Amino acid sequence: MNRINPNKLLLSKWTAAHPQNREKHFLVTELIRNDEGEVLEVELQAVLTKRSEQLKWQALCDKDHWKFGWL
Repeated sequence: MNRINPNKLLLSKWTAAHPQNREKHFLVTELIRNDEGEVLEVELQAVLTKRSEQLKWQALCDKDHWKFGWL
């Protein structure tokens, strides 16, 4: 498994392994950091609908839910 550097996630592209509501491709639009500057969460925006959601950046490591890039 490749390690993910949370500081380099901004504007990265992700594909949902099990798309819902035709939302398959996502873009990381924001990094949510704590006071020390550590990345805690990311904001993902669906390309098709522009809907945004926040999740812990570690969730992107789960190959059952997310794949790196647009496939």
